[in-house]
Amino acid sequence: MPTRRRLSIAATVLSAALASVALAAPQPQPQPQPVPVAPQPGASADNMAIPPAPDNTGKAWILMDYDTGQILASKNPDERIEPASLTKIMTSYVVAAELAHGKIDPNQPVAISQRAWKEGGAGTDGSFSAFDLNSKVPLADVQRGLIIQSGNDAALALAEHVAGSVESFVALMNQYAAKLGMKNTHYANPHGLSNPDHYTSVHDVAILARALIHDYPAEYAIYKEREYTYNKIRQYNRNELLGRDPTVDGIKTGHTNAAGFCLAASAKRGDQRLISVVVGIAAKGDKDGFRLREDSNLALLNWGFRFFENHNLYQANVQLAHLKVWKGAAKDVNLGLTAPVEVVIPRGRYGDLKPVMDVPRNIVAPIAQGQRIGTLRVMLDGKPVLERPLVALAAVPEAGFFGRAWDDMWMWWEG
Repeated sequence: MPTRRRLSIAATVLSAALASVALAAPQPQPQPQPVPVAPQPGASADNMAIPPAPDNTGKAWILMDYDTGQILASKNPDERIEPASLTKIMTSYVVAAELAHGKIDPNQPVAISQRAWKEGGAGTDGSFSAFDLNSKVPLADVQRGLIIQSGNDAALALAEHVAGSVESFVALMNQYAAKLGMKNTHYANPHGLSNPDHYTSVHDVAILARALIHDYPAEYAIYKEREYTYNKIRQYNRNELLGRDPTVDGIKTGHTNAAGFCLAASAKRGDQRLISVVVGIAAKGDKDGFRLREDSNLALLNWGFRFFENHNLYQANVQLAHLKVWKGAAKDVNLGLTAPVEVVIPRGRYGDLKPVMDVPRNIVAPIAQGQRIGTLRVMLDGKPVLERPLVALAAVPEAGFFGRAWDDMWMWWEG
């Protein structure tokens, strides 16, 4: 072979090798990038540090963002507490779930048994819905007796109606709690009266409330009703925050001597929804206790809406990075996310977000669709705000023998 031709081939091979090296370097390009905010003269209130969340006399409390599940502030969030009638949020959730799954007939009336009437009725210390013994009550009315009036008789009657017995219903409650990831919860009854084996945490209550709002919006809509009438008796919602703030649409009150005064609340302002839970407030009397639990929740909600905001950062199945693939039928692969990404950040700090992608330098086929390839981190002030896996948006099968051999040579060349 003439010398000039050998030199030309060598130059072509070297050029291809250099091009391959350049393509091998990962080139992630996050979309969209946070848009910097132009600095303004003088001090900006949005750049000031967020003040501490308003504390209260509750034994434990939490403020959660509904869309992301992010905890904005808390005190003893995972400590075991007595839930009192906050228990009925789970009772309501189970009823809604069993209805949605076709396990119970919405048109079948609920029988008020001797047990429901005796253990949860007028002769007890707890709240009751005044259903008559051995009566047949429409399911919708018993649900309102549970949610609006917080009736213990309603809780027991619904338990027997859904599962055949209170004990079987309690087993369902615990199954649903486990499914929702409520790690510090165990139920012993459907109404919330004190029992050594009956406990939860404010974090778990917030998880449950978030699930109820998301999974069964028709059931949750009952929680904002201010009153209902059955058997010519008008009964009023015990959550008086509904009247104090029009953005509040739930959730549930609770009180026993052991649990103290408790309230789980939720409000939506614009596109943002927050969930607050305060439990274990001690007070001299009912009037003082009702006021304190309402004031405490409202203060947390106001603080959260004032100092935090939500942003949609990335959509699912959209290319965020484009990387070279070795030994594949295709020469590259697109990386993205399996679900949309939303973040809660201090108000006014969107322009300070910094996306960072950790991806390997060399990716070798075969690659399955959905296979994790790297990690997306969104940083604020040098700390991660969120972390999500980057996955392959399409499969890349292995190349044939010669394709693999060719890439083997170039991988060896690049050493």
